[in-house]
Amino acid sequence: MKLAIGNLSGPRRRMLTMMPGVFLAGLLLFPEPAVSIDERKLSFYHTHTAQRLDVVYARGGKYVDSGLDDIEGFLSDFRTGDRRTIDPKLLDLIYEVRESLGSDGTFEVISAYRSPQTNEMLRSRSSGVARNSQHTVGKAIDLRLRGVKLERFRDAAIAMQRGGVGYYKDSDFLHLDTGRVRRW
Repeated sequence: MKLAIGNLSGPRRRMLTMMPGVFLAGLLLFPEPAVSIDERKLSFYHTHTAQRLDVVYARGGKYVDSGLDDIEGFLSDFRTGDRRTIDPKLLDLIYEVRESLGSDGTFEVISAYRSPQTNEMLRSRSSGVARNSQHTVGKAIDLRLRGVKLERFRDAAIAMQRGGVGYYKDSDFLHLDTGRVRRW
């Protein structure tokens, strides 16, 4: 249906002829925000190195390469300096668990990537370290979430049903990985 502007009364006609200008002015006055609403940011504190990292790792549904690279360096084996690609699904998991808790807190990292040498050294000291640990392939992290009780953090991670969840109450940390769904 075609609208005949010429048949409209004065005020209505003026309003319709002004609409495109009002729309364009709105675009100029209210441009898209500098920070995307669909931005995934993580904050980390490493308990062994005292380093901090605040990083955007995804934006607009796509991973940010520079953010992933910063995370890879931050979560490297602090004993050897070895690096490994960190599974982006692990980052999504910890992000989504934190979101489900209504938190924007900092993750306190105890351990992330472990070189095979570090993993073997830790296995020789503890029966709780797996021979084929998900840590050695960049798919696991041991951490706490500031401002959230460990039990609540554990329960939210278990509810996700997206990998392994290890609860270490005495050592005050949670293990999360993107392997098969299991808990201990």
